[in-house]
Amino acid sequence: MDEIVNKVEESGLIQMDMETFKPKIEIIEIDLAPQLWQGLVLKENEFRQWIKVHDWSIYKNKAVYVHCNADAIIPTWAFVLVGIQLEGVAYKSIIGNKTDLLQSLTADNINSLDISEYKDARLIIKGCSEIASPEFAMTLLVQRLKNVAKSIMYGEPCSTVPLFKRKN
Repeated sequence: MDEIVNKVEESGLIQMDMETFKPKIEIIEIDLAPQLWQGLVLKENEFRQWIKVHDWSIYKNKAVYVHCNADAIIPTWAFVLVGIQLEGVAYKSIIGNKTDLLQSLTADNINSLDISEYKDARLIIKGCSEIASPEFAMTLLVQRLKNVAKSIMYGEPCSTVPLFKRKN
């Protein structure tokens, strides 16, 4: 009886899964639309009162994105005031949409990767993963890894697409 051999393991290829970089923190939104007067404009005094009485502790150690769902022009100072309140409370906060926040968190995870362990490695980055903006994440990952890896491929071991190969 023939022994089953794992050719991928023997090849020295290292598989990486993009899921590794998926943010695992709770995400919360702050929509400024409810603070608009008649759904149209932000009144400074009322907004400052909301800032003063709002329970900012609910954002403790969470990732927060701040935006406005209404079709209104929100002054820059309003976003800054919210950002000031979130500083030191939220794990991370951004002005933008959920995708912007997920990209930022994913970038943090990729940038914290110890790439020294991939020196001269032959890598395969798995293609199918549930990660926001996979093109963004994969491009950032490859940009980091190409400084140390021998080669980088995309896909599954049975059918890969070469992305990068270091010249000798």
